[in-house]
Amino acid sequence: MKLLVVTPEPIDSSVLRDALGDEIADAEVLVLSPATNQSKLAFWVSDPDEAIAEAVEAQTESVERLEEDGVDAAGDVGESDPAQAIDDALVTFKADRIVIFSHPEGDRDYRENDAIAAGQARWNIPVTHSLISR
Repeated sequence: MKLLVVTPEPIDSSVLRDALGDEIADAEVLVLSPATNQSKLAFWVSDPDEAIAEAVEAQTESVERLEEDGVDAAGDVGESDPAQAIDDALVTFKADRIVIFSHPEGDRDYRENDAIAAGQARWNIPVTHSLISR
């Protein structure tokens, strides 16, 4: 199974297993971290370098943690719009399932909702949404 895992924060295999159960056994995982800012104001007035650095850190740390636990994982940083980042990743990574981790609603980036709402209808692939805490 090929899993596209979209996360704004580092995760490990226990977090992924909580979301999917044993489906992660023998899975090939692509961790995608969109380079998002946490607010509309930050998006419009800030340099994207901070968002990119945070996304690189999230995907790098996630891949390291997953590989330490025996999960075949690679990582990528995506566009600031999570739905667009997923579209882009699916061009080269033919996922069987998408797992979207997001912050709780009050802490969520305003664009995380769009990716969650797009879901299975947009990508015609099973989509699982799970909350992640900081």
